[in-house]
Amino acid sequence: MHRLIGRILAAFALLFVVWLAWVVAVPVTPPGSPYTVSVAPNRTMGQLARTLEEDGAIRNRWVMVAISRMMGSDRKLKAGLYQFSGATALWQYLSRFNDGHPDQASVTIIEGWTFRQFRAALRDEEDLRQDSATWSEQRLLAELGMTEGSVEGLFFPSTYYYLPGSSDVELLRRANQTLMQQLQTVWESRAADLPYQTPYQLLIMASLIEKETAREEDRSMVASVFVNRLRIGMRLQTDPAVIYGMGERYRGRIGKDALRRDTPYNTYTRAGLTPTPIALVSRAALDAAAHPAPSRALYFVSRGDGTTQFSETLDEHNAAVRQYILKKG
Repeated sequence: MHRLIGRILAAFALLFVVWLAWVVAVPVTPPGSPYTVSVAPNRTMGQLARTLEEDGAIRNRWVMVAISRMMGSDRKLKAGLYQFSGATALWQYLSRFNDGHPDQASVTIIEGWTFRQFRAALRDEEDLRQDSATWSEQRLLAELGMTEGSVEGLFFPSTYYYLPGSSDVELLRRANQTLMQQLQTVWESRAADLPYQTPYQLLIMASLIEKETAREEDRSMVASVFVNRLRIGMRLQTDPAVIYGMGERYRGRIGKDALRRDTPYNTYTRAGLTPTPIALVSRAALDAAAHPAPSRALYFVSRGDGTTQFSETLDEHNAAVRQYILKKG
């Protein structure tokens, strides 16, 4: 009896080994050739294996996940586009992903970043040639044909694919061209009677909105407050601009001294827009700057839950501050 059970188990083990070899080593031809799969930043091997299985590129995603964990490749996926020609076995996919050299690498630029953060992200790209790493801001402006006095805010946040070994200058140029195209489109469709003389001023406003709120529902109202203030000559008094002007002096909080210290970006001491944008802007922030909500609001304060309270008068605003800020303090 024991001998019979042993034979059955051995047969099952042999079948499992044969099945596993079939899953891992026998190539599969996915629909469409060449087959291209995109690995987004921070994508897990589990998510990638699911995509491959759903695309008909592999037979079993769980086998792929298990082997990748044993190889350690699940922890070092390189973002980018990977292209495979013809029939490909599961082990070949794992080998490519473990090698970490996509046919097209990618870098994701986040809205709200400063240009310094943007360049730091580019420097972290091992597959990107760092031609501009030592360039001054003025040389970069000249090389890209930009006429503004600062590079801040002149690049569009998105995911950019590039060929390994290509120059960071080309990626910077594409990001700048994308921003200018987006800005021109928004400028041409902007609402009437806005207090902007140029598209660049609209871009500056969008950057202030970008740093004030990431909440879709609040962007156009924040824009409305800033536009209303500009129309009556009231100072914008926006903390993110002050923080930007502080530079490396900022340590996580703004004291009264910082609010009183005059810099070109201190919107408590100076009227009007800041001299340059203070961050990279999303299309949503551009749209909000171009189409502020119709309102007479002049003040806003965070409720502490991610939403914002808007007020038309100083008395209403002070009451909101007492309710949402001072009471919690």
